[in-house]
Amino acid sequence: MRTARASSLPRLAAATALIASLAVGAPAGTAAGAPGDAGRHRHCAASEVPAGGPAREAVRIAEQAKAELDLKSVILRVTVDGRELVTTALGESMTGVPAAPDMHFRNGNIAISYMGVLLLRLVDQGVVDLDDPVVRWLPDLPPKAHAMTLRQLAASTTGLVDYVKDPDFQSAVGANPFRQWTADELVGISTDKDLLYEPGTNWSYSHANFVLLGAALERITGTRLDVLLEREILDPLELRETANSFTPDIPTPVLHSFTADRGTYEETTFWNPSWTTAPGAVETTDICDLARSASAVGSGELLSPASYRELLNPGTVGLGHETRTCPAALCIAQTEATHYGLGVLVLGDWISQHPLFFGYSASQDYLPCARLAIAVSTTPGPDAPGGHTAHTIAQRIAAALAPGHPVPDFG
Repeated sequence: MRTARASSLPRLAAATALIASLAVGAPAGTAAGAPGDAGRHRHCAASEVPAGGPAREAVRIAEQAKAELDLKSVILRVTVDGRELVTTALGESMTGVPAAPDMHFRNGNIAISYMGVLLLRLVDQGVVDLDDPVVRWLPDLPPKAHAMTLRQLAASTTGLVDYVKDPDFQSAVGANPFRQWTADELVGISTDKDLLYEPGTNWSYSHANFVLLGAALERITGTRLDVLLEREILDPLELRETANSFTPDIPTPVLHSFTADRGTYEETTFWNPSWTTAPGAVETTDICDLARSASAVGSGELLSPASYRELLNPGTVGLGHETRTCPAALCIAQTEATHYGLGVLVLGDWISQHPLFFGYSASQDYLPCARLAIAVSTTPGPDAPGGHTAHTIAQRIAAALAPGHPVPDFG
């Protein structure tokens, strides 16, 4: 793994120098310590930005990107070795309402990384094995899914078609974005279709994998998924502003979102996210929790060394072969440099995740060798280009603060 090679003496010296250079810009009064210290906030507030140094550079990049990409808001937090480097919010949540760091937004597939960590914690506890068949807990799966394992669900190597790519599903969501979808409806769209490949032989992302994984985790433990995630992930990491909701509600204060996906620039804040992942893992968060999450997941804080290695490469490296049934746009090549782990992306030396949902874009990125965490949330203006704008900003900040460690694009 690329992250493991950071232990060599030359790279260790470079990482130590990088930490030291960034820490110079840390605001006075922030506490040094373990990565967990950065997330233990009672109130997520903007920090003072010095006239120069890495904190000022991070803000300058965010300001430039906001103007260039026509973003309505950019909220940003960077920590180094658990110390706040900078926290800021630019732009507006709604017209006349400034964006603020303590505003809540949807974290999308960040919760998928929590499910991956949760599964590995159950492995560490001796409750399950990654290669246990899913049908052991979900016996009603169709025969084509009986060969699937827990590992394959979490690594997205089952061959299940992604229901989000289904034209009928896309039309239904566009026609009624407030519709409440059930897990059975979502999984049924995928399981009614032929597999793209035999489970474990290729890689393609499918939201259905994680809806099924959530259901399996509930059956394995006899505990509701939201309760499991709170007990095993959110509480230990003190992610106090991260929570599941079974409705489209978002706790106040709210970062409002907008999109032109349906041809008209409109508010999307309370469009229903029930289709995005497993019930119990449809979460909201704030920027301080997102930065804490980046460091905790990226460092394997809750995992044994063996499970941390599985998190970063559960066997996906080398998969992603284009076939007749799985074109390159779906079966994306998984290389040592860029590949999918168990709910996380390994991008060069970084462990990342970048959700996108109806105008909400976010990015959490962690560089283990420098203990550098970058968290960004954005919402678009009327002429924004679309796509993962938060991750674009995170990549630019990474290039400035850790120039020897670029964040490559996935695929």
